[in-house]
Amino acid sequence: MSNQPYEGYGEGYDPYAQQQQPQQTQAQAWPGHQQQAYDDPQADQQYTQQWQGQTWDTQVQQTRPAASDLAYFPPQNYQAEPQGYDPYAQAQPPRPDVPGAQQPAPSAGDGYGPPSLGGNARVTDAQRARLEGRSPIIEPGMQPAGLTAVLALLLSVTAQIGSYALVVPLVILQAVTAAGWFRLNGMWPARQGIALAFAGALVADVALLTAGRENGPAAILGTLGVWVLLSLVMQLRSHADPDTRITGLMATVASAALAIVATGHLAADPDAVTVGAAAVAVAILARALPLPTVASVVVSLLAAAGAGIAVGGMTGMGAKGALLGAGAAVCALIGHRVASYDYPSRFVHFTAGVALPLAVAAPAVYVLGRALG
Repeated sequence: MSNQPYEGYGEGYDPYAQQQQPQQTQAQAWPGHQQQAYDDPQADQQYTQQWQGQTWDTQVQQTRPAASDLAYFPPQNYQAEPQGYDPYAQAQPPRPDVPGAQQPAPSAGDGYGPPSLGGNARVTDAQRARLEGRSPIIEPGMQPAGLTAVLALLLSVTAQIGSYALVVPLVILQAVTAAGWFRLNGMWPARQGIALAFAGALVADVALLTAGRENGPAAILGTLGVWVLLSLVMQLRSHADPDTRITGLMATVASAALAIVATGHLAADPDAVTVGAAAVAVAILARALPLPTVASVVVSLLAAAGAGIAVGGMTGMGAKGALLGAGAAVCALIGHRVASYDYPSRFVHFTAGVALPLAVAAPAVYVLGRALG
């Protein structure tokens, strides 16, 4: 075989040149179509570089903003923030009394501090008070104590009139007890729980009026047992998370128990109710005086004992009224202390702060009245 060029063709003739020209024309005529050249790898590279179709890389490049668009964005400084960083604390102006100190962030108005971007959980006012060494206890004050005294005097007077007259202030006491206990536990609104607890108190009143004072404990304990079961069923039907259901169950049971136990005023001897309610009124008013805590408690107990002696002399109980008055005052002060716990709101002061002293004193009035009568 000869190595000379093909006969009839000039020297330097390249047979692939004629094949490259129509292939290039076809590639230009059909954009996005790549003609593979199996004979010449350089031609394949040439056609691959002239690819005109859209690929994933070209689409991504088209979505990138132009350099002129980036001029509208302000420069960002992505420096690492220290642990515990709080932009709200740094934004506060320094206090004039302490050089270099930062004022605390303003509260959002719901008992919590502002949200933190540093991952720290919000703390309540009571938790903040403990951290700062302050007491989380705020006592109701003189106005709720005055309302408690008014309600106690109504119980004291109507007890001498009759059972049906006593029911009127007792129902008010039970309604305020149910609402105040739920709000004291931070659950609001809780209409179903309040309605259930109040309904239990009404059922206990009706059962006691029907059965009579001699069957008072059976009527109260029987109603309480049924209402605990109803509270359990109501919480089992709830779609809330388990923790919320447990909290709701405890609040409902406690609220119903307190409202039903207040029926003890209706089951007790009328003279015992008169003496005990009067002693509670005097003790709570004395407790609201601006005195140190220990002195205030001592003055309250002494005033309650004196009121028991005075009212007991008018009802025939005599000096025994001092013991009944002191016992009722001890329970009332416990209820007053519970209503003062953990930075309660004004609503708590005018519900639980008013009702709990009388509701908690009902068992003492009943037991001491029967023991001393």
